[in-house]
Amino acid sequence: MSRSCEPSDSGPAVSGPAVSGPAVSGPAVSGPSVSGPSATTDEEQRLRELGYRPVLARRMGGFGNFAISFSVISILSGCMTLYGFGLGTGGPAVMLWGWAGVGLFVLCVGLALAEVTSAYPTSGALYYMADRLGGRRWGWYTGWLNLLGLLGAIAGIDYGAALFTGAFLNLQWGFEPTPEKTMLIFVAILLLHAVLNLFGVRLVSVLNSISVWWHLAGVALIVGALAVVPDHHQSPSFVFTEFVNDTGWESPLYVAAIGLLLAQYTFSGYDASAHLSEETSNASVSAARGIVRAIWVSWLAGFVLLAGLTFAIQDYDATRATATGVPPAQILLDGLGTDGASALLLVVIVAQLFCGNAEVAAASRMVFAFSRDGALPGSALWRKVSARTQTPVAAVWLSVAVACLLALPSLYSATAYGAVTAINVIGITPAYAIPVLLRLRAGDRFTPGPWSLGRWSRPVGWVAVVWVAFVTVLFCLPQSSPVTAETMNYAAVALVVVLVLATVWWFVARRSYGTPTTAAYGDDREQAELAEGIV
Repeated sequence: MSRSCEPSDSGPAVSGPAVSGPAVSGPAVSGPSVSGPSATTDEEQRLRELGYRPVLARRMGGFGNFAISFSVISILSGCMTLYGFGLGTGGPAVMLWGWAGVGLFVLCVGLALAEVTSAYPTSGALYYMADRLGGRRWGWYTGWLNLLGLLGAIAGIDYGAALFTGAFLNLQWGFEPTPEKTMLIFVAILLLHAVLNLFGVRLVSVLNSISVWWHLAGVALIVGALAVVPDHHQSPSFVFTEFVNDTGWESPLYVAAIGLLLAQYTFSGYDASAHLSEETSNASVSAARGIVRAIWVSWLAGFVLLAGLTFAIQDYDATRATATGVPPAQILLDGLGTDGASALLLVVIVAQLFCGNAEVAAASRMVFAFSRDGALPGSALWRKVSARTQTPVAAVWLSVAVACLLALPSLYSATAYGAVTAINVIGITPAYAIPVLLRLRAGDRFTPGPWSLGRWSRPVGWVAVVWVAFVTVLFCLPQSSPVTAETMNYAAVALVVVLVLATVWWFVARRSYGTPTTAAYGDDREQAELAEGIV
């Protein structure tokens, strides 16, 4: 990609694009409501001001942008997939109260990140923000952490969908979900998501919009059925105070902290709104709103789902030791019978497929953007965009291929899936906080976009940074005792490996890597062509 100037290490450019409209001074944050071709034209101009030529089709509306982050968070994926982990790591009390507490802190992270996203609405998202606010090395390491988290998320989401598919087949036809068979299902799901993403952002947007209503209706259906059909329900004291520790660790506080992984893993991926900003109309406002709305809607709906499942547990030990391999499936089976459980498992599986598809879209845009700035080996290939669909085809295939490699240890270790989910958390969560920290450090030198926290920016930002620092350390710690080769938390190893490789590659690629400082690409005809068909 041609640049207007060569990258340098002379320091950060701590200024945002020229924006219209005042910053909002209160917590009720909002921006100007703009839509249609004129808004698209403004966003294309802003992208040029940030240094990039528009090459992706801007066919996603505000709801579609919110929908992709909501789909990636996917309470029917994260909550259901790690529910079994939560049963032994703190039990009901930690799952319910942990969800409430983690959701509040994550909302602070999302608010702070949304403010920076409004100023820098590009597909590179987090690493571009860090580069602009802190310099090239900040951008470099943020990008690699973000990429690790996104690829780990694909692996975690789609492998979870494979586990639930195996449970469904077990209920229906007695299928034995061995690790080898689960891996084959996982690969098939990855291929499906790759193919769907090759058709362009319009299809991705439509699927994500359907996903929102599917998730909300699915939660209502599952909770409603579990509330009405079973004859027996657990007491409120059990659901909100029962503590279970099967980790091998003696400290209840440590176990409760480790148990927060269920909520923190689910509350990740909302940077998808930022990664799709170059394909979103009025992105400076829509992407910021998309991040925040996806978090608070998921927060409320997820609490209802977890409570509904926990109240409906019939036999705690049998649920944990279920032959299906998926404890929520056993809850549905005990409460609703085989037919009812099978029907609702299908609802969950489809939701997880929506989630994985959205995550592939987000990760591939990150691969595209990072390659556009020369950061990845073989960048010239990964940044190519299809002339027909305006989709980064090679980036899509790379994303699913690496996700497949990350999940391979699940063939040999029963705890490997927990490590994959932790990789997602410790990779992507620090990447959320770095732009926020740099924005706080910049102070008045940061020029906010049209969506701003106003006077709440600093307190919310510092809460976000402290929370991220806490969970990053927490999820590098071992989850089971004694610590053996099988029970070790390899997320910390993966984090170290990625940072080492990123450091080594920095000395190889630092001359080719760099975000542009100024650019003026394209013409009115190009803008009009890209503006057609906004969803």
